[in-house]
Amino acid sequence: MKKTFQLDIEGKHRDRVLEATKHEIRKYVKRQRRKPLPEGVDFWDFDCKFGTTAENATVVHFATITALIDAVAKDGGAAFYLELLAKDGHRTARG
Repeated sequence: MKKTFQLDIEGKHRDRVLEATKHEIRKYVKRQRRKPLPEGVDFWDFDCKFGTTAENATVVHFATITALIDAVAKDGGAAFYLELLAKDGHRTARG
């Protein structure tokens, strides 16, 4: 998923648009995780980039996406760019 989400849509309440955006992202992640795993893969992982535009997007950890979206909304941003790409995940042994 590579998409720029608009938060200010005329005729729609900003909070509802924000919640719908988060729902769409969660739905995408659930759909990707349902896909069958290839041989030798433990789980689906995600490469993530986040920014106000595609040009200034930086690599972020998957778990911080919701907090970053909330920060953009709180600062009054009109839009944000999110890139989520599924990749193979391999578990590592804990020491």
